[in-house]
Order: sequence, then structure tokens, then C-alpha cells
Amino acid sequence: MKLLSIIGASGHGQVLAEIATISGYGSVKFYDDRWPTLQWVGDYQVVGSVNDAIRVSGSKEKNVSIVGIGDPEIRFKIQRQLKDIAPALVHPRAILSSNVKLGRGSCVMPGAIINTNAIIGEGVIINSGAIVEHDCMISDYAHICPSAALAGGVSVGRGSWVGIGASVIQKVRIGSRTVVGAGAVVINDIEDNQTVVGNPSQPVKR
Repeated sequence: MKLLSIIGASGHGQVLAEIATISGYGSVKFYDDRWPTLQWVGDYQVVGSVNDAIRVSGSKEKNVSIVGIGDPEIRFKIQRQLKDIAPALVHPRAILSSNVKLGRGSCVMPGAIINTNAIIGEGVIINSGAIVEHDCMISDYAHICPSAALAGGVSVGRGSWVGIGASVIQKVRIGSRTVVGAGAVVINDIEDNQTVVGNPSQPVKR
């Protein structure tokens, strides 16, 4: 029986629990820093804190872990301490080309489409209804939000966030730790550590 530990029991973690159950995990449990005050999330038990999850990681055969926290930096800090990271979770109503590469601890939500030769790193979130076209490269811990659309050959840097409903034209490079605002239309490369909004997207002045 496959066992899954999910670190983080808020909304994103609960979606992962549903995907895991559909995908054949026989047991799903949560770790969350609100424990022991929070002991159940729906039908799923919260059994310890985040530090507890890290401490027991790798100690039980057939048990793997995934980080169910949306924030890229927090996801990175926790996942790098785990010894038993789960293979990517993919909702059965997502559509993936047969040669897509998916890193450990990533997730693909319902209605998402990932086309041929796309490479998805570790700890990545491809959210509901997102489109990742052919030859895209999504680096570790990035988050492609619901209904965002990436045309062919787009690259997204580590820990970046492409907001809900954003559109990115072909072959654009989005740097690391960058935020693309909701509904933005990206037609040019974006440097690291930038926030862009609008149509066409422009950097937010700091």
C-alpha cells in the first residue's frame, strides 16, 4: 500500500490529498504547524508538525512526502530537507504528452495541459486549467497559476510565479523569483527578481 505524507493542510494541500486518493495512495496524512490544535482536515488526519515530517522523512518503507504549500520559497526550504519525496502527482483529468518530464514533488492539477517535450522541475505547481505548450522549461519550485497559458518554448526560472490568467508568448524567458501578475500579457523577456503587470506587461516600479 502506497503511503503519502502531505506537509501543509490548507487548500493546496487538500487538493493534493484528493489527487493522491484518486491516484491510488492507500493512506494520506497531513503534517501542519497548527497541530495538535488541528487534528483532522475532512477525512484526513493531521499527525504532527512540519518539523515532525522532516524528522521522520525516509524512516518508513513505501512512505513518500510532498509539500502542499503554495509559497515557492517555503516549498523549497521544506522539500530540500525531505529524504522521501514523492513522484509528481497528476490529476487524471490533466492532459500530458507522453514525453513530458516531471520532477519529484511537483503536481499537475485538473484540466491542465502540458504538451510535447516540456520539462517540469522539482516542486513545481501546474495549477488548474493551465497550459504549458511544447518545449517549455519550468524550473524548480515555480508556480503556473490557474488558466495561465505559456506558448511554445517559454522558460520560467526557479521559484517564479505566473499569475492566474496570464499569457506568455512563444520563446520568452521569465527569470528566477519573478512574479507575473494576474492577467498580464508577457511579450518580452523578464529579468530575475521582477514583478510585472498589465498588457503588455511592464515592471512594477519600486
